[in-house]
Amino acid sequence: MVLLIGGSSHVGKTLIAHKLMEKHNIPYFSLDYLKMAFVNTRITDLTLEDDYELRYAMWPFVVEIIKAAVDNKQNLILEGCYIPAEWQDSFPKSYLKEIQSVFVVMSENYIRTNQADIFDYADVIQARIDDVVDIERLVNCSIGFKEDAIENQIPYLEISEKFDIDEIVLEAEELLNISKE
Repeated sequence: MVLLIGGSSHVGKTLIAHKLMEKHNIPYFSLDYLKMAFVNTRITDLTLEDDYELRYAMWPFVVEIIKAAVDNKQNLILEGCYIPAEWQDSFPKSYLKEIQSVFVVMSENYIRTNQADIFDYADVIQARIDDVVDIERLVNCSIGFKEDAIENQIPYLEISEKFDIDEIVLEAEELLNISKE
């Protein structure tokens, strides 16, 4: 099974993937690493600020990673803001039964009332170099990812009251249809 965890930046995707890895012994890969490979090797002229364009430049490579995992009957978690809402269109039906996805978003109210926590927890799993959290961009991206999820019938997990990682992981497991063992 391949599990895709998409959504806006700074909403906890990497932490969720890490917790699922620990709990279910499923390896995970952050698409931020692939982004850095694309930018640092100059395989593209896109820059770190070109998230939307990078999503579609990287996606054909991500599709092949997913297909290889499915073909080899391996479990894998992929997480990042680089998973397009129409990801299902990239796969034949035979692959879709082996792929589950969830988008993670934060409500506007949560973002605006918990800015300090969002800043404090930004690098809880991986160090973010020169990270600047643009609250307006985060609000707009979360709204956009939620709308994309609804439009494309992707389950979404919305953080709106508190960030309790244990509860969030349980909800992610339910939305991804994975065992809670």
